[in-house]
Amino acid sequence: MADMPESFTFLLKPGELTLKGGNRGDFEQVLKRNLSTLLQSAACRVRIRDGRFFLHCPREISGQAEDALDRLFGIAGWAKTRTSDKELRNILKACVEEAKTLAEGGIRSFKVEARRSDKSFPLNSYGICCAAGDAVREELPALTVNVRSPEAVISVEIREKAYIYSLEKKGRGGLPVGTAGRGLLLLSGGIDSPVAGYLMAGRGMGIDAVYFHTPPYTSQEALDKVVTLAEILGRYTMGVKLRITGFTEVQKRIKERGPLPWTTVLLRMAMMEGAEKIARKQGDKCLITGESLSQVASQTVENIACTQSRAGLPVLRPLIGMDKEGIIKIAQAIGTYESSILPYPDCCILFSPPHPVLRGNPMEARSLYAALDASPLIDQALGRSELKKCGI
Repeated sequence: MADMPESFTFLLKPGELTLKGGNRGDFEQVLKRNLSTLLQSAACRVRIRDGRFFLHCPREISGQAEDALDRLFGIAGWAKTRTSDKELRNILKACVEEAKTLAEGGIRSFKVEARRSDKSFPLNSYGICCAAGDAVREELPALTVNVRSPEAVISVEIREKAYIYSLEKKGRGGLPVGTAGRGLLLLSGGIDSPVAGYLMAGRGMGIDAVYFHTPPYTSQEALDKVVTLAEILGRYTMGVKLRITGFTEVQKRIKERGPLPWTTVLLRMAMMEGAEKIARKQGDKCLITGESLSQVASQTVENIACTQSRAGLPVLRPLIGMDKEGIIKIAQAIGTYESSILPYPDCCILFSPPHPVLRGNPMEARSLYAALDASPLIDQALGRSELKKCGI
C-alpha cells in the first residue's frame, strides 16, 4: 500500500558523513537536530536508517520542509519520495505514478536505477530496473528509455520499505553546523564577510558574529543592513548571535594618535583585539574574517601579518584565495548580495586614508598600536555591547 496522501516522505542522502568512522553517529544526531530546528514543526518526524535520513511531514507543510532541506548543511541530495510495501506490483505502480509526474513536466526520456539493501527481495537490482522500465513503457509509450543520457532517473531503493523517487535535488553538502565548534565572524556590511561565515558553516562551524559600529560616522541604516545580513546568514547556520559593539571612541583615538596611512591597519588591529576578547568570553574557538589576499590595501600579506599580531586564536580566512567574481556569485546564491551593496558604508570605508600603507612592518605596527593605548577603550566598548539573536 502507498503512503496516505495527507503526508509526504523525503529521502535525504548524507554527504561527507559517510566518510566518518566511529563518530558518525554523533554527526548524524547533529544533522537530525539541525533539521528539526529548521522545520520548527512538531508534526514532522525525522528518522535515520541504514545510511539514509527520512523526513515525514504533513502535506500542508511540505513547502516549508523543502525550504528547510534547501538550507541544511550536511546532505548531498534529497528528494520527495513515494513509498510502498515490497510487493512488486505496488512498487511498479509507484514507478508508473512517478513517471506520470515526469511526463506532465515535459520529460520524454528516462531510465531506472535500483538499489536493493534488502537482499531477500526476489529480484536483484537489474531485474528491478527491467521490470520497472517495462511497466512504465507499457503505461506511457511516449516515454522512451535512454540509459546513457536520460532526461530523468527514476530511483528505486528496496529497504524495510520500497522508496521510489525522481527529480532529486542537490543538497548543500558539507558537514552539519555545530560539529566543528563555534567561531566568531567579524561581520561588516560588505559582500565578503557574510560569504566567509556561510563557507565556514558549511564546514560544520556554528557562527557567532561581531559588528563594530561607529555612530555618528556610520548610520543607523548601516547597522540595519548588518542585522539583515546576520538574519540571512542565520537561516543557514542555525541562527547567529550578533554582538553590536560601539567603536566610536576607539576610532577617534586612532585618528588622534595614529599616522594617517596606518589608520585602516590600526583599526583592524583594534577590531582583532576586541573580537578575540569576545570570542574567549563566549567560548568561540577561532576568529573568521572575509579577507581576500590583495583585494584591498589592508589585505596584502604584510598587512594581514600586522592585524594577525593582535590575535592569539586561530584566524580563518575562507576567501583568502578567491577573486571578487567568485565571492559575488556565492553572495547572490545565498541572498546576501542585494543587502551588501546598499549604499551605507561601514567605518573601514569611511576612514580609509587616501594613501594607505601597503606593506606594513609588523614590528612597526605593534609599536604604533601600543602608542594608542586603545585597550581600555576597547574594554569599555565591549562592556556596552548589545547582543542580538538573528536568523533561523
